[in-house]
Amino acid sequence: MPRYTRPALVGLATATAAALCGLPVVNASAEADAPTSKHVLLISIDGMHQSDLDWYIANHPGSTLARLTHTGSEYTNAETSNPSDSDPGGTALMTGGNPRSTGVYYDVEYSHKTDEPGATCTPGRPATGGDVIYDSPDDALANVNDFINPANGTFPSFDENGSVYPKGVDTNPAAIMNLKFNPKTSLNPKTFPVAPKTCKPITPWDYLGDNTIFQVIHNAGLRTAWSDKHEVYASFNGPGSNGQSIDDLFSPEIDSQAVMPNGVPYPQDDDWAHIDAATKQYDGYKVQAVLNEIGGRDHSGKTKVGAPAIFGMNFQAVSVAQKIRSTPTTLIGPDAHGNYTTSAPEAGGYQWVHGKLVPGPVLSSALDYVNAQLGRMVRAIHKDGLAGSTTIIVTAKHGQSPQDPNKLVTVQDGPIISAINAAWAKRHPSNKSLIVAGTDDDLWQSYLSDNSQAASDFVKRYLWDHTAQGYDVNKKPVTVAHSGLAQIWAGAAAAHFFGVAVNNGHYPDVFGEVQQGIVYAKPTKLAEHGGMNTGDRHVLMIVDGPGIPAQVESASVETTQVAPTILSVLGLNPHKLTAVKVEHTKVLPGLAGRRWEQ
Repeated sequence: MPRYTRPALVGLATATAAALCGLPVVNASAEADAPTSKHVLLISIDGMHQSDLDWYIANHPGSTLARLTHTGSEYTNAETSNPSDSDPGGTALMTGGNPRSTGVYYDVEYSHKTDEPGATCTPGRPATGGDVIYDSPDDALANVNDFINPANGTFPSFDENGSVYPKGVDTNPAAIMNLKFNPKTSLNPKTFPVAPKTCKPITPWDYLGDNTIFQVIHNAGLRTAWSDKHEVYASFNGPGSNGQSIDDLFSPEIDSQAVMPNGVPYPQDDDWAHIDAATKQYDGYKVQAVLNEIGGRDHSGKTKVGAPAIFGMNFQAVSVAQKIRSTPTTLIGPDAHGNYTTSAPEAGGYQWVHGKLVPGPVLSSALDYVNAQLGRMVRAIHKDGLAGSTTIIVTAKHGQSPQDPNKLVTVQDGPIISAINAAWAKRHPSNKSLIVAGTDDDLWQSYLSDNSQAASDFVKRYLWDHTAQGYDVNKKPVTVAHSGLAQIWAGAAAAHFFGVAVNNGHYPDVFGEVQQGIVYAKPTKLAEHGGMNTGDRHVLMIVDGPGIPAQVESASVETTQVAPTILSVLGLNPHKLTAVKVEHTKVLPGLAGRRWEQ
């Protein structure tokens, strides 16, 4: 897809460029030598590629996204962490680190250095290995399998029978804004991995190997806030924080029951992540939180606390629109009786039009929605007098792959894992489960009960020699060589890939890159994230604010560079981040302010 160019705007004054787009000015001092701000608004549009930005600007030249690129710095060759899943991707933004230093490889992973959650433990004994699942099951308030607790203002959820009208459903979803994170009660410690030394559950923030921007900014006496899709992203508080370095964490559980504004479950009866109309409603709560914070209040809008130095949110609407085959885009209502419904389902993902791959109707609608919400934020920043002191960063935790639906092949990994375990058990009758954990979205990750090099090589050989069965986008059977993989790293090679010691214990024993288009799932998805193909990792990156130059930068950058950039524009030392020291993460090109001594 040809790059949208802006030669007529690059050389114009900021005010003129903004006026052409009909939006207020945020970049108030484009020629400042050392860009500094009092506030940074960080936005992750999960799933959004650079190619999506190119297409959107070309077709919506007056959009907020277009204006931000006109007046700020656009980085056209930005890549996410590897793996590119939500948690390592989000952690990269907050720490400046990859799994090498953060120790976070996926939101559902395993470690040979911990014990299983709830396992019998004797302090000081060697670790037995266990699941490290920092995901929606950890949310004590709003897991889809829990009863609602109206006193806490939690999201509605299914009862244990999965009733369409859940017991105790919240008839006032606006109360969602009252959710408050409490490090002692908001999570379920029974789901946490156990530390062998102490036999105590490891909180998500203490599992993290690096400190975070929230810790540095909070310790500098400045206010911090963040909104995300799982309460367990309290991990961003960082190690040793007691879960308290984010002053205002708003994390309504996306995997809870989706209800319309009148409290009635959506007709599709699913969670917020599988109905794009519902995802927009869900994102809207987080948008309101950001607008309240811009206005100097807490996320609920009830308490005057002052605008945070760092705040922001992730959008889910684009990611859902890329993955789902068919879904309604719009919530309709209320009618005269206060009832709601949804628009008819439309096609998700991308489609070919006149020989070009472009967003389909659901994805196009999601991009419009996100752009409109960004516009609300920009206008609020201007209205509340923060335009001259706020830097906006727009990027994505992850992309999504494949973009071309004709390349999609879904393969179920369960039968492959079972076959590997059965083959291993024939040679080792006392060990019937070699692969004990792993998440295979559009990559391969296996953790082994025997983490010797010989066992890792056994899995690698089996995967490479195996022909797997799958389905194309039309759900027609196909076969794929090498279990759908293009390259496999096993044992020491996997450790080398991630840049860690062989005895590190956290990395997958076997790690694989998929052939382009492979997704390990039932044939219900169009795409997934987590892998290392271009669609997974090539995301948008825009920075706009006081002193930020109007430029298009084509040099290769990484989303890890967001963290030191945020500290730099706030006038704080990026080297206070441990990942910056370990990985030598740089401030984004053209944005380095004062020189910080190592």
